[in-house]
Amino acid sequence: MASELRGAFIKAKKEGRSALVTFITAGYPTIEDTVPVLKGLQDGGVDVIELGVPFSDPIADGPTIQKANVVALENGMSVSKTLELVKKARSAGVTVPIILMGYYNPILIYGEKRMIHDTRLAGANGFIVVDLPPEEAVKFRNSCSAEGLSYVPLVAPSTTDDRLKLLGEIADSFIYVVSRMGVTGAGISVSKDAGVLCEHVRKLTGGNTPLAVGFGVSTREHYLQVGKDADGVVIGSKLVNLVNDAPQAERAAIAKDFAHSILNGEGENHGPNDAISEKAETVEHPNFVEEHKHNPRFGAYGGQYVPEALHACLRELEGAFEDAIADPKFWDEFHSLYDYIGRPSSLHRAERLTEYAGGAQIWLKREDLNHTGSHKINNALAQVLIARRLGKTNVIAETGAGQHGVATATAAAKFGLGCTIFMGAEDVRRQALNVFRMRILGAKVISVTNGTMTLRDATSEAFRYWVSHVKDTHYVVGSAIGPHPYPTMVRTFQSVIGREIKQQFAEQNNGKLPDLVVACVGGGSNSSGTFSPFEKDTSVKLLGCEAGGKGLSTGQHSATLSVGHPGVFHGVKTYVLENEDGQIHDTYSVSAGLDYPGVGPELAGWKDSGRVRFIAVTDAEALEGFRLLSQYEGIIPALESSHAIYGAIQEAKKMPKDQNIVITVSGRGDKDVRSVAEVLPKLGPQIGWDLIFGSLDDASK
Repeated sequence: MASELRGAFIKAKKEGRSALVTFITAGYPTIEDTVPVLKGLQDGGVDVIELGVPFSDPIADGPTIQKANVVALENGMSVSKTLELVKKARSAGVTVPIILMGYYNPILIYGEKRMIHDTRLAGANGFIVVDLPPEEAVKFRNSCSAEGLSYVPLVAPSTTDDRLKLLGEIADSFIYVVSRMGVTGAGISVSKDAGVLCEHVRKLTGGNTPLAVGFGVSTREHYLQVGKDADGVVIGSKLVNLVNDAPQAERAAIAKDFAHSILNGEGENHGPNDAISEKAETVEHPNFVEEHKHNPRFGAYGGQYVPEALHACLRELEGAFEDAIADPKFWDEFHSLYDYIGRPSSLHRAERLTEYAGGAQIWLKREDLNHTGSHKINNALAQVLIARRLGKTNVIAETGAGQHGVATATAAAKFGLGCTIFMGAEDVRRQALNVFRMRILGAKVISVTNGTMTLRDATSEAFRYWVSHVKDTHYVVGSAIGPHPYPTMVRTFQSVIGREIKQQFAEQNNGKLPDLVVACVGGGSNSSGTFSPFEKDTSVKLLGCEAGGKGLSTGQHSATLSVGHPGVFHGVKTYVLENEDGQIHDTYSVSAGLDYPGVGPELAGWKDSGRVRFIAVTDAEALEGFRLLSQYEGIIPALESSHAIYGAIQEAKKMPKDQNIVITVSGRGDKDVRSVAEVLPKLGPQIGWDLIFGSLDDASK
């Protein structure tokens, strides 16, 4: 079956043209359209068809393919149904090679070997996996080879020579060459550097493996231009739009006519002179290990599961991070900002809250007193310093509750960098105050209307933007999530929290350590920063409090570590909230900052090892924590922190009075007053709190 893919390129070359490779998403616009459209493409002369396996969070794709994925999933598409469509297409007379294209998580959840086996039985010829790292691609490719299928590697303008050599070694049919940095989408022009790129790829991959160039190709003119240097030309977004816009009865004909127009329009074909060998000369078991100063893995978790184009961004960042933390001048500059931040933040005993709980002594680590009102400023300032070392003039960030957005906008303003913040439209609504604060600081706030319109979608959009603007832009990831080096970098800069707790508690307690340390858990920035300095202090128990939302049994929560499963999301293997098909679940929390379906890989490792215990705290319980800290200590906490406060109080009740608990109060609650006012009428009665916000005219009501 792999040979059929290679044969398609050889056949096209003998006909004096480049092979035409087209992409369509399975189940889009409707499930019933897919087989007729595939048949139409074949009738129009297409040489190879890429059939997209829908995924909920396609970070390498532009708006057209994003929409196609969303609609296909709403139509009920799944991995198994995609394979059924391939079977139906073969039964309907579709004989051209079909290659499945998509993201790794649905394959991982389905089971790699099972997926490869079932794909062969369905009649497809192989796979393109957008976000599979080379070291894992080698294993996946070997499994494909055992079933006679092809694994098609993706390369980009930024792919290193070492990676190109490896990907050339494992290519047994063709290599997909991404023509430009960025995401998929129909363009009005194609990169003029495609020829230089193809020449470079051929030089390093042996020269006899077909190259198919995609991204931005949409017209006959593009096909001819790219075809001068490439053995194949890939067209996706333009076709997807044409099929969607056509009446249902005409979609197959539209696909046929479009393919025919690309292959038979005005202008002559002029392909590359390089010969394509009949058989691939692949290395059976190539070795590839990229060196990292800091291990990108936390046990089974971590890594870099990203589109090839993003590796350049990450490689540059990783080098800058390693250089920075090895440079005393960097730390001197960062530490000089402690007065600006307000560090060290205070640690003090919560006397009335302790009395209320009636058990262990409760201590508060006051990150809410930092400049901008949360722990986020620690990481934001450090990353902006790294951005300056890299010569970047702009920074971007994602934000949920808005605190990281405010912190990044603050750091950018202090050092004169341009700043753009991506924020889900729902979070823009419920965190309007923080949005206005960002704009006051000079940042541009982009409201993301994709998907759930929350932190998850803001993060995806920020990654898409970054890969297209890496020359002058650094992405300040706010949590301990994402591909290496972000989890290590964020934890490094946030570990000041745990180090200060250790020192301050010892100074006030005759050198002792606390018995329990508690932090809320969303993505993991404050919890990893709080816990990591205590990782080897096994006498100190560690408790992470996740967002239980409306209850675990309702499915409306963000308790990733409590009920999630290992998966791949936003470039990293970690615990994820997903369905049985590997699609990422929608999440819910009263707290915008915890409303995320993944978690940092280091926390996932701690869960598996048992070093940290994780619990889920519901919205109502978090509101109780919010009320108790406000009314017993005169401190209005962020709703994120309120989860930790409630969890800690419950633990304190069960512990003797001579033991000590430290809670990281990660942020202040000014931003959440509106959210609390909105939910009090419903949640207040559940916790015996009858406070109701009447009107702006008379707030005493």
